[in-house]
Amino acid sequence: MGSLFRSETMCLAQLFLQSGTAYECLSALGEKGLVQFRDLNQNVSSFQRKFVGEVKRCEELERILAYLVQEINRADIPLPEGETSPPAPPLKQVLEMQEQLQKLEAELREVTKNKERLRKNLLELTEYTHVLRVSKAFVRRDMQFEPTYEEFPSLENDSLLDYSCMQRLGAKLGFVSGLINQGKAEAFGKTLWRACRGHSIVTHAELEGPLEDPETGEVIKWYVFLISFWGEQIGHKVKKICDCYHCHVYPYPNTAEERREIQEGLNTRIQDLYTVLHKTEDYLRQVLCKAAESVYSRVIQVKKMKAIYHMLNMCSFDVTNKCLIAEVWCPEADLHELRLALEEGSRQSGASIPSFMNTIPTKETPPTLIRTNKFTEGFQNIVDAYGVGSYREVNPALFTIITFPFLFAVMFGDLGHGFVMFLFALLLVLNEDHPRLSQSQEIVRMFFNGRYILLLMGLFSVYTGLIYNDCFSKSLNLFGSGWNVSAMYSSGHSPAEQRKMMLWNDSVIRHNRVLQLDPSVPGVFRGPYPLGIDPIWNLATNRLTFLNSFKMKMSVILGIIHMTFGVILGIFNHLHFRKKFNIYLVSIPELLFMLCIFGYLVFMIFYKWLVYSAETSRVAPSILIEFINMFLFPASDTGGLYPGQEHVQRLLLVITALSVPVLFLGKPLFLLWLHRGRSCFGVSRSGYTLVRKDSEEEVSLLGSQDIEEGNNQMEDGCREVTCEEFNFGEILMTQVIHSIEYCLGCISNTASYLRLWALSLAHAQLSDVLWAMLMRVGLRVDTTYGVLLLLPVIALFAVLTIFILLIMEGLSAFLHAIRLHCTRASHYCGLSRCGAQAPDAQAQRPWLTGPAAPRHVGSSRTGTRTRVPCIGRWTLNHCA
Repeated sequence: MGSLFRSETMCLAQLFLQSGTAYECLSALGEKGLVQFRDLNQNVSSFQRKFVGEVKRCEELERILAYLVQEINRADIPLPEGETSPPAPPLKQVLEMQEQLQKLEAELREVTKNKERLRKNLLELTEYTHVLRVSKAFVRRDMQFEPTYEEFPSLENDSLLDYSCMQRLGAKLGFVSGLINQGKAEAFGKTLWRACRGHSIVTHAELEGPLEDPETGEVIKWYVFLISFWGEQIGHKVKKICDCYHCHVYPYPNTAEERREIQEGLNTRIQDLYTVLHKTEDYLRQVLCKAAESVYSRVIQVKKMKAIYHMLNMCSFDVTNKCLIAEVWCPEADLHELRLALEEGSRQSGASIPSFMNTIPTKETPPTLIRTNKFTEGFQNIVDAYGVGSYREVNPALFTIITFPFLFAVMFGDLGHGFVMFLFALLLVLNEDHPRLSQSQEIVRMFFNGRYILLLMGLFSVYTGLIYNDCFSKSLNLFGSGWNVSAMYSSGHSPAEQRKMMLWNDSVIRHNRVLQLDPSVPGVFRGPYPLGIDPIWNLATNRLTFLNSFKMKMSVILGIIHMTFGVILGIFNHLHFRKKFNIYLVSIPELLFMLCIFGYLVFMIFYKWLVYSAETSRVAPSILIEFINMFLFPASDTGGLYPGQEHVQRLLLVITALSVPVLFLGKPLFLLWLHRGRSCFGVSRSGYTLVRKDSEEEVSLLGSQDIEEGNNQMEDGCREVTCEEFNFGEILMTQVIHSIEYCLGCISNTASYLRLWALSLAHAQLSDVLWAMLMRVGLRVDTTYGVLLLLPVIALFAVLTIFILLIMEGLSAFLHAIRLHCTRASHYCGLSRCGAQAPDAQAQRPWLTGPAAPRHVGSSRTGTRTRVPCIGRWTLNHCA
């Protein structure tokens, strides 16, 4: 718990690495993930560092491997995982691996280029065969479709396009054939007609099926065209127009014999190309399969090698340029492992002089390192999404493990829905070692990474569903109701009781549609339900009024407890950092302000629950009215909840009013008094100076000097403070802004916690509507057709339940639970209010990326105000 409650204790270590062993030592350190490096060459450009050439070599290898992975995926070859995290390659194998990869890339590019060339030739020959086949029908036509020339009567029985006929005429007739895109055919014909002025004839026909374009690879519809023209000038125009429209032009045979020879030659060449292309594809697949066996491991190895050289670029050389000096942050508990890793790296390199390390004192703030496992990682990510705590600050993730699923369950409370979510999460947990789950799509991987969060959310939803007594919008009568309806009949009571009480008889039952149960009648209310809400409320007409009153009060109670707990966590921070003045001047006034107002509201809720019974419930005052009168000081006596209530409330208001100026001015005035050389209590530092961006007064007070421990002359914890700069106005303004934010936030955040009530009500009503519109209709159908109708109704009910009530409503409750955590508990315990030192983001991973930078995170302060409903009486629907 110590590591999860606070971040790890860190120390600054200095590594002395021999030039020949630095690579192996950093490889061993990276495999264990022990350290975070500091950049000792911040003033040196990235292109002027020692190992920039090695980094460029790694980037070249990454480019080659990315090309290999792209080709492997294009060939639909599965990538074997191999070893999950192979170590970085030794320096002896780097050049060999680079040579192999470059040779493999050149071979793949050549084979791929040949394959594309063969494929393009095959497509062009296929197009040529279609052009010859379709254009053959254009040459000979029946006489009734062709015009004749009257001036040549001896040729009246010949077709105009007959070659022998044209030779007898002595005309210079030319032909152009080819393919054109279907969408360009109409415009192509018009352009030819206008450009050639009618001296060309265009004949076209659509191909039966689409063909692949050899240039773009797109499968489109084509038209085969045949253009006949007279004269060479017209022919040049025709060819230019064909080029403009990107037509695929092919030579047209002059005779039928030539056509037949070309057709036979094309068929032979197509068969040969098919054979060569298949052999080329088989060879290419063999090469890619062989490359796929090791590409996964090599990708990881190259990334690790690149990370090593990036870390080496952060090191500085000694005066002899034979030793590298590195500064790293390391947990104190892992110093022994750090020494072992350096010894292992030196042993692997075979160096005679081993590398070594020593710790150095520092005043800088160490990075935050919180160790997580597969269970706590998801909850830690929820906290880190708002901001990362400062070094050795209280980590709210430990408490988020309980509070987050509980607040979610308050909004999602349903026994059936929670059990379905629990089963889904349990299935993910039991199959967490399956490789396909961790490497699936982003949405599935998101659910898989949060499997333990889902597991607890489902488990807590089952619990709150039992408290609400709600299972798919229906109540469960497990222990028997505590209400007795038969005790309301007048026949079971004496005449005196019948005159004093409103009892039932046959006339009352006959003439009233709604009957009221009176708990003051003996025997009607036999005691509370053992677990949760009594199932009889599921039949009551005022069920919604009763549940609204219960859930609204419960939301206020949970919200005030949650916010108060956040302030208490801040006290642990002040105690740990020995800043006791913050406890007396900040935390205690904050607690008094919250508890004297909203804590008193919680007290009134519990007091009314415990003191007033069924007999006195009609005279019980309204909590809302009493809480408002607390601030209005009414002239008339309202009775109140208890004797002396007016004096207690005035005392609480006086304490609240006194805590506000202390909260506004206490800390700035104390720091001013401290700045003038007075003695103080509760300020000390040991080993480092914690500089947090959310305490500007401390930055101004400390400056660049340390706070030294002094003699214990006054109270325990007294210290002397020296400083160079002190800006009282800035400190006062910061404290005033924080105090105003806190005081207004107490009000808005308390109202914002009413979302627990609102979302719980919405979830219950959606579930009730879904049951009434589907299951109730299916169950009321006649037995003859009911069985046939019930199966699709149940299937539809299950689908809508999963998508609407589980996924959509679950996501809504999840987001609102995050909202309540990020802006309530995390804010009040001081987590990243304006910024925090970022942690070692890769502490659980083998490769680090250098020092962390401060993270600036804003906060939202919106809240929800909801009208308080009136509390109705106990009523029941009359059932015959």
